[in-house]
Amino acid sequence: MTTEQFYKMLPTLETDRLLLRPMRQEDVDDLFAYTQDEETARYVTWNANQTVEQAQQFLTHVLSNYEQGKQAPWAIEWKATGQMVGTIDFIHLLLDENKQAELGYALSRQFWGKGIVTEAVERVLDFGFEALQLERIQARCMEPNIGSARVMEKVGMTYEGTLRRLIFIKGTFHDVKMYSILRDEYVTQRQAAGQNEKQHQ
Repeated sequence: MTTEQFYKMLPTLETDRLLLRPMRQEDVDDLFAYTQDEETARYVTWNANQTVEQAQQFLTHVLSNYEQGKQAPWAIEWKATGQMVGTIDFIHLLLDENKQAELGYALSRQFWGKGIVTEAVERVLDFGFEALQLERIQARCMEPNIGSARVMEKVGMTYEGTLRRLIFIKGTFHDVKMYSILRDEYVTQRQAAGQNEKQHQ
């Protein structure tokens, strides 16, 4: 499979509470509802949307990227209501001999503190290592973004260091923390988790 084929046929992934699926036109109102929030946009590369038209522009771009086989996210859908509450994606993906990817995600502030991003990331890690046979998956966050760093630690990623003044966003340079997990680490953690489940049955 090529990266172009992957994004053209982005699969739907499921967890107990979530559907990770391609975005669709009817998501525009949910998308605007959370992307207009300044706090949600605080530690991401994009500015909060001021109008639903801005959200529509982003959605149109995503839908076009699906058609062209270019990088585009999964919608995070809260199954209980069918509401789109965020996105998660491989912002970089190499399916050649390098076999690596970088994760990115954003979540509506209304749904913070529920373990949703952790649940979504764990499912995407499963897919990346098992279906795509990746060797390394990494993720980054701005240094003050404690919540995002905690997600990376919860899913078993290793902190590799801080890249100083790596990116210029919203008028200033930011230090960025780098985390990663390797295939063998993922396998070991899943085996340990399986043993713990058996012991508690």
